[in-house]
Amino acid sequence: MKLTKGFWQTYKEVPADAEIPSHQLMIRAGLIHKSGSGLYNYLPMGLRSIRKVENIIREELNKIGCNEIAMSVVTPGELWQETGRWDKMGGLMLRFKDKKDADLCISPTNEEAVTDIFRKTVKSYKQLPVGLYQINTKFRDEIRPRFGLMRGREFTMKDAYTFHMDKASLDQGYQEMYDAYTAIFTRLGLEFIPVVADGGAMASADSKTHEFQVVANSGEDLIIYSQEAQYAANVEKAQTLRSKTNFDLNIVPLKEVETIKTESIEAVCKLLNITQAQSLKSMVYTATTKDESKLVLAMVIGDDTVNEVKLQNYLKCDHLVATTEDEMKKAKLWKGFIGPVNLDSLLSLEIILDSEINLDASYVIGANKKDAHLIGFNPKRDLKKIVSADLRLSKAGDLTLDGQNTVVEKRGIEVGHVFQLGDKYTKDMKVGILDQNGKLVTPLMGCYGIGVTRVVAAAIEQNHDENGIVWPKSIAPYQVYFATIVKAEEFVKIADDIYKDMMNAGLEVIYDDRNVGPGNKFKDSDLLGLPYRVVLGERDFGASGELEVIERKTGLVTKVKREDLIQTLNNFLK
Repeated sequence: MKLTKGFWQTYKEVPADAEIPSHQLMIRAGLIHKSGSGLYNYLPMGLRSIRKVENIIREELNKIGCNEIAMSVVTPGELWQETGRWDKMGGLMLRFKDKKDADLCISPTNEEAVTDIFRKTVKSYKQLPVGLYQINTKFRDEIRPRFGLMRGREFTMKDAYTFHMDKASLDQGYQEMYDAYTAIFTRLGLEFIPVVADGGAMASADSKTHEFQVVANSGEDLIIYSQEAQYAANVEKAQTLRSKTNFDLNIVPLKEVETIKTESIEAVCKLLNITQAQSLKSMVYTATTKDESKLVLAMVIGDDTVNEVKLQNYLKCDHLVATTEDEMKKAKLWKGFIGPVNLDSLLSLEIILDSEINLDASYVIGANKKDAHLIGFNPKRDLKKIVSADLRLSKAGDLTLDGQNTVVEKRGIEVGHVFQLGDKYTKDMKVGILDQNGKLVTPLMGCYGIGVTRVVAAAIEQNHDENGIVWPKSIAPYQVYFATIVKAEEFVKIADDIYKDMMNAGLEVIYDDRNVGPGNKFKDSDLLGLPYRVVLGERDFGASGELEVIERKTGLVTKVKREDLIQTLNNFLK
């Protein structure tokens, strides 16, 4: 593409609302244009990268026998009402009525729609397994859209769904999709980690779910990772052991001590001259199911944090929230001074200890009265009933479960998710197929998503420098930025011929033939960040017959003769 005929504009200024590099650079490099809050138009350069991501996804999913479809962006509300998600997801859905007063929505996801297609098409086990996918527009009415394409309201997503007769078939399909995802993100040229994720309320005990995380400093997700143990998990799901801890094994009688205005663990331990590992942190939550609401006291070692996802999963409750200070006052609990003893007035309070608490050790705990703590608390001696579970949030420095390796923390951007749904949707939507014995059974489902536009943003988050984007070769809008520093007509003709040679050789080339200085051309080239820049300088070429090839990622300069240019670029681009 000749820039004099192209539709492309770059900007020096950083947009005021752009907080992270990908958002800033995608606007400045002319990849996207903001049309409204969380809404973006894809401009030619950005769209080319998006299409490349889509094509890689298609190729890998087609290899494993998935069938591409395109579902309507608008879906009937009645499908969502069958599963109860019309009300549950209401806040994220853009809902409206048509002229017949029927409920409709712009799809935020398509489990109901694809299940409806399946139940009206597939009747027998002989037609299974089935894999369907689409690459389509989604809309989620985020309360606070931010970070450009990273968390917009409208976005492009690949969503795939598989249907199976039994768990063995679902496991096989899941593994095939997992492997396809690994191939996709490898081809995209990204540093990524598949991590064990939390399945939430829809997951059964044997359900599998993984997130594919692109490693980036700006990532919203925290990953617990050990390369040696080949272990990676979202912090919400991670299971680790504390590193070696020196517990106080000197058992003494319980004794109340005055701790005025020391509501934090740090302050209490400093006052009493003990380590935080010699104290216990007590957190009060309200756990709610459709049948009841109860108070729960979760306890972890003083320098640990309660993992609320683990706690909610353990309790199997629908909702879990930290109890408010007003609610605690009603229950005669003093914030900052809570502990598991002196709770006779709260017989219904459920106490759960983290499994890393040494039951034989002595700890400092809250005394359940203002400005007081207890020293000498021993769980075995002082609790009538001991219930332990894995409640702590994993952290850097922990050990893997075998105790052999230390874990680190990495920041990640979730770009893909594979998930075993089981019979959640097929059961709710009364899907039945005939098995080998002619019996009607409910098939199992898997769902698999990739945020296509988010992948492009994540690639930039991972690959940029102070001058602009540094594209992975496979998804760069073009492969080569051809910049010329020429004035004489004969060199303009040479540049045009070289451009034609590169095009005829199948190279994707931007030809910067604008009447601007080399500084502007080089700055725009760095900002856009194509893998290679070819420079034809009138003086240098006239003297030596050589062009410069500069690799964007390393800055490495290679001088080549005109006749060697195509082969050199092809070698670099392999």
